[in-house]
Amino acid sequence: MSIDFSVGDGIATITINRPERRNALDAEHYALLSAAWQRVRDDDGIRVAIVTGAGDQAFCAGADLKSFVGSPPPLSALMCTQQDLLLNRGIELWKPVVAAVNGYCLGGGMTLLLATDVRVCTESATFGLSEVQRGVFPANGGTQRIAQQLPHAIAMEMLLIGDRFDAATAARWGLVNQVVAQDRLMETALAYAHRLAANAPLAVQAAKELALRSRDLDLAGGLRMEQLFLRLLQTSEDVQEGAQAFAQRRPPSFQGR
Repeated sequence: MSIDFSVGDGIATITINRPERRNALDAEHYALLSAAWQRVRDDDGIRVAIVTGAGDQAFCAGADLKSFVGSPPPLSALMCTQQDLLLNRGIELWKPVVAAVNGYCLGGGMTLLLATDVRVCTESATFGLSEVQRGVFPANGGTQRIAQQLPHAIAMEMLLIGDRFDAATAARWGLVNQVVAQDRLMETALAYAHRLAANAPLAVQAAKELALRSRDLDLAGGLRMEQLFLRLLQTSEDVQEGAQAFAQRRPPSFQGR
């Protein structure tokens, strides 16, 4: 039982390793997952992260209800808004995140998926926000991101009815980028990650931050932020490297400076 973490070629792989519970998360695993996201955020050597679940049955089946039912946290915890931040709950992580979904992606697994940027799933993947069928609702961004990312009627069906749906439906709704065979899942996720890692990291992170922050800005404010970010990037070494590589017809070697 753990949250496994490995790094290679600038790519961090986070694996929720609790297959005996369909990679459901209890308080201990939520804390470990929070630490993993903080490490991705703070390590300049990491350019991209992949998140997946151990085994071939589940990406993440959400919160381990047995560990939470009947034992809500104290009200004081509600005021600790920066404690144990997650990708889907408040952490400002501008490095791109690839989801590799292998099996069940339910409840908190779905809200985690909604906070990622590029998504690959297996043909047998199953999705759903079923919290309303258990007396609660999808927190950690579930009620917020679903309506931002999908058409209103589809989002409301998922949110208010809570039925599960398959990989083909997820692809049709634009929830995932690719549906692949089980044995190609990590290969495909890594291919995306390598392509993301090859791009200029400052530019990638700026583009992601601008795209996400624009949801809370009017157009004039968003355009102004674009101007400011672009002006900053024009002074970077990566911009010079990109121009030189293009002129010399070679792949660029970006350093994030």
